[in-house]
Amino acid sequence: MALARRKAPTTTLRFALSSALSLLGNSVAAVALPLVLLARTGDALAAGTLALVCAVPQMLVGLLGGALLDRVNRRNVSIVSDLVSAASVALLPIVDMVWGLSFGWFVALGLLGAIGDIPGMTARDTLLPAVVSRDGIDLQRFLGVSQSLESLVTIVGPALAAVLIGFAGDASALWVTAALSCAAALVTLTLPRAVGRTGNEGKVAASAPGGQARGVIAAARASLRDGVRVLFRDDELLRSSMLLSFGIIMVMGSFQGLVLPVHFTEAGRPELLGYVLSAMSAGLLAGSLGYTALAPRLRKRAWFVVSLLGMAAGVAIMGLLPGYPVLLAGAVVLGVSAGPASALMGFFAFDRIPEANRGSALGTQNALVLVVAPVAVFLTSAVVEAAGASVGALALVGCWLAVTVWALGARSLRKMDEKGPSVAEGA
Repeated sequence: MALARRKAPTTTLRFALSSALSLLGNSVAAVALPLVLLARTGDALAAGTLALVCAVPQMLVGLLGGALLDRVNRRNVSIVSDLVSAASVALLPIVDMVWGLSFGWFVALGLLGAIGDIPGMTARDTLLPAVVSRDGIDLQRFLGVSQSLESLVTIVGPALAAVLIGFAGDASALWVTAALSCAAALVTLTLPRAVGRTGNEGKVAASAPGGQARGVIAAARASLRDGVRVLFRDDELLRSSMLLSFGIIMVMGSFQGLVLPVHFTEAGRPELLGYVLSAMSAGLLAGSLGYTALAPRLRKRAWFVVSLLGMAAGVAIMGLLPGYPVLLAGAVVLGVSAGPASALMGFFAFDRIPEANRGSALGTQNALVLVVAPVAVFLTSAVVEAAGASVGALALVGCWLAVTVWALGARSLRKMDEKGPSVAEGA
């Protein structure tokens, strides 16, 4: 009897391509937008002010988007989000040509971009388990592949932005960002509608038109309540993994967004920052590829311990702010070590959050990230302002070592090889 030919994972491949295009657009924009902002306003504080102005609306949009994603087709939300993001970026060069860009325009279009970016990010997160399930792909292995792809994009994106800005100018480079977001939406459009269904679409359609807005706001409050319950109360391992993820985001965000830029600026070599971040991304890619290839050969706990210890070593090297070659090596060590931990934290989120609460839980998670990251950067900036970049770096090393000791000793994180509750139980 002839063996049945295994079906090609076309849905997963299209999803991965769409995610890569969207992320590449965001990666290019992350480099181009601050340069455009600085060139038009001449104010170095404008970028930080813009982030603060947009932080609270982004959090609210994240909560509303999380609530909406448990009630409408998630594939459609992803498509609309990418199109809104494309419009917000494309309007920048248009406004620049017609009226000239001012800080007010950056705020207005930044808020429009938040409406697209945050729900879109959550929509992709909620779609992923359904996509891999449709193609029969192992979730843990695919998350390793996804992490590798993201790392590759974060290496390519800044380099592409530099080439575009060099040949086409800063604002013109944003046209490519908008085109990438549009391309991501078109690829997502080819995904089967079934992967985005939640089973609650009929309830939204049956709502009275006048009550839909109130219903979504009430749903956002319920989404926050349900998201906090799912992330921090119902599952001990999930709670610990979320807290660890926030710790990583706060420490790494402060390093990349404040301490290293200040250090290289004071040294008169600000361009070296890009090479350090690229080295970290390259290390993250190598670590993710290694995890993808070897994940089944080691227990999750073993991967976790090795990853955390390696990250502690990388952070300690970078925290000393040594000479450039050693700092570059520390960035590589940190990136390689972070690959497995990042994939594991993502696996626990997707594996243990019930399907029925996935939108609200991941929306709450993304909304909380938008709060904890700026808070951490602000606290670090206070230390750096008072005592200098070196003391700020050492403070971050101390914080990370404390996080590492807690994570290695936490009872819940010693149980990660035990079978968790099925996501189907909450569906």
